Amino acid sequence: MPVLGPSGWIILDKPVGLGSTQAVGAVKRNLREAGLGKVKVGHGGTLDPLASGILPIALGEATKLCGQMLDASKAYAFTVTFGTQTDSLDLEGKVIATSDHRPTMAELEAVLPRFTGPIEQVPPAFSALMVDGQRAYDLARKGEVVELKSRQVAIHSLAHVRVERSRGTSREGVSTSLDTNGSRNSATLLANVSKGTYIRSLARDIALALGTVGHVTMLRRLRAGPFGLDRAISLDNLNAVGQGAPLESILLPLEAGLVDIPALDLDPEQARAVRQGRVLTGLPHSDGLYWVRSGVVPVALVTLSGGSLTVNRGFNLPDVAE
Repeated sequence: MPVLGPSGWIILDKPVGLGSTQAVGAVKRNLREAGLGKVKVGHGGTLDPLASGILPIALGEATKLCGQMLDASKAYAFTVTFGTQTDSLDLEGKVIATSDHRPTMAELEAVLPRFTGPIEQVPPAFSALMVDGQRAYDLARKGEVVELKSRQVAIHSLAHVRVERSRGTSREGVSTSLDTNGSRNSATLLANVSKGTYIRSLARDIALALGTVGHVTMLRRLRAGPFGLDRAISLDNLNAVGQGAPLESILLPLEAGLVDIPALDLDPEQARAVRQGRVLTGLPHSDGLYWVRSGVVPVALVTLSGGSLTVNRGFNLPDVAE
């Protein structure tokens, strides 16, 4: 049965202070106020309240792609402040270690290659990972010692934001802090990372490699999968929908979340077979992940192996002619 409600993506430029669950709640509230009734809503990757930036929010059939979005690479800008480490590795926690050492730019540049490529990383104690059936952050908040196993993640690229000659500003428009002797109180970095990477852990480990300690004082997600800030809307734009602005002005189509996956075109009979769960064979394409469409309408996310098509997730969207 085709879904008649809205399906697609709202890419929210989440402000600091708003949690991911609260952001989903704000979308639901605005949809109700717009008279759109009950719509299934989900997000494509948690973003901490202290962080800002890209939060993909899926509506309707696009919620079937939230898992795919969780697996996508992401890009961040973050500032690590040297000299203090907190138990949460960010501004929210209490100080647990201090150091008088401040690294120089040359020292920072020298260690960054060590954190590029596949690396082993221990997640923060204040994380949503499960430990003996409980969230790690719940245990950490009770004062319990949380020991998490290291995991392999990939840092695709890592670079610092270069400082202009004028003290206290940078090319990226991000505030920096530089001592007169050339050492740094903080550094802002740009990182493109794989799924499962914790920026707070990355900041901690970079500081330790520099012979000091540190914690994250600014975190902004610049990209999540195919979605960047150029597609994002503000909370004000979202609230405008609840006040009568058309949803279409902020809603991206479902297939906007599939642009980094190749598409295959089906004829009407093939599309009907896929929707009915029948197996398609003899397809002359390489093995791998694809999404299939009938005309411009997404039909399913599929895996092709040996010319046979297997449906991963089907989309119950109406044909344009309907």
